[in-house]
This record gives sequence, C-alpha cells and structure tokens, in this order.
Amino acid sequence: MEQGKQGIMVASQTQNPLEQVQARFKELENGFKLWLSKQSLPVEAAIVTTTSAAQGAAIGAFMGTLTADAPSAFPTPPPNASLNPQAMASLKQAQALAGGPLIQARNFAVMTGVNAGISCVLKRLRGKEDVQSSMAAAFGSGAMFSLVSGMGGPNQATNAVTSGLFFALVQGGLFQIGQKFSQPPVEDTHYAKTRHMLNNLGLQSYEKNFKKGLLTDNTLPLLTDSALRDVRIPPGPRLLILDHIQRDLDSKEKRGSRN
Repeated sequence: MEQGKQGIMVASQTQNPLEQVQARFKELENGFKLWLSKQSLPVEAAIVTTTSAAQGAAIGAFMGTLTADAPSAFPTPPPNASLNPQAMASLKQAQALAGGPLIQARNFAVMTGVNAGISCVLKRLRGKEDVQSSMAAAFGSGAMFSLVSGMGGPNQATNAVTSGLFFALVQGGLFQIGQKFSQPPVEDTHYAKTRHMLNNLGLQSYEKNFKKGLLTDNTLPLLTDSALRDVRIPPGPRLLILDHIQRDLDSKEKRGSRN
C-alpha cells in the first residue's frame, strides 16, 4: 500500500516538467530582482541597462537577418548626385531601418538599453513607475535611436527630438492602456451575498442570471420559484437556492428567539 502511494507521489512529481522549469525560472528571476533592488543606484542602472541592451541586440540581430536583403533596395547615391535634402533624409531613414544584423543589433541595443536605464533611475528616485516615467524613458530611447541609427538626416537634433516625442506618445498611450486592462474589476456590492451563496452551492455560473433579473441581495428573502424561473435558472439549482435561503432564514429566527 505504501509502495503504491509512493508510486503515485513520484508520478505526480515527475509530471508537468514545463511547469517545474517555469517555476524554477520564476524563482531565479525573483531572486535576481531582490538582489538587484539592494544594490546602489549606479550599479542597478548599469546592470539593467546592460541586460536590456543585450536583449535588444539579440532581437535586432534576428530582425536584421529577416531584412538582410533590404539594403540592396536602397543603394547609396553617388557623391555628385543632386538630391534635395528631404529626399536624402528619407533615403537615410530607409537605410537605417533596413540595415543588416549588426546595424539592427546596435540600434535595438541602444533603444532598449536607454529605455530600461532611464526607467530604472526614475523608478528608484521617484519610488514608483507611472506614465511620466514611462514617457521620459521612451523619449530618451527614441532620441538616442534617431542619433545612433542616422535616420535623422542632416538636421539630427530636430529629428532626435521629434523621434523622442513620437516614442514618448506611443509608449505613454500603451502604458495607459495596460494600466486600464490590468486593474482588477470592481466588485459589485449589490450582489455580495448572492455571490457568496452561489459559491457555497457551486452555482457560480448563475450569477449573471441574478444580475440580468436585477435580483440583488435585498431580494434574496423574497425569492420564489417563479422568479428564479423567469431568469432561466434550471429546476435543480432553483431547489438548492430556495432551500439555502430558507435554511438561512430559519437559523436567523432561531438565533433571534434565543436572544
């Protein structure tokens, strides 16, 4: 018997190896973040910038391999070619965005590294991560990306500011959207007792029926079979709900008579 139990325990431990790897990776990640939070600001910023730049370089190199043949579509014009400044700037932007693996690795490394570094410093100084910090980090990464990639053309300073503002607006909007969807839904207090009752009975799926019929907590003592039928609750769950309500009323009456 004990051997059978041990076999079941061993089988349960050996299953789901992917979940075990994910749990181990999450544990290491949390330990690294905890250690990093105890370091000084320069050390933390340097490590965060370096690791993020390495990740960005890997992504950029991969993207560069996908667009390895793109630079041939944008040949460099001869020195004596008479192109207006706008056309030359557009050509340089296209060449910067269609570079090979090394060029894209450099561009993405600068962009992600600067973004993560600024975010780290602002989070440590301000004690929080909000949309202002996110937009400031995006502005810095966008400006540096414009300068390093050479997509700014002859007027690099102006284009760096423009790119920074564009990056800031995009990342600020994404941050706000993420905050909106990450917030937990507000619990409806008008159905708190109803929700608790349905959870105890294992009938959580019928909460939407109560809400559809506006059967709030105040209506629980008044519920009848016909009222539950009107909101399309099947006979079995109706019996359980009514029995639970009646038992609750009886227990309250007994407590009241004792007092």
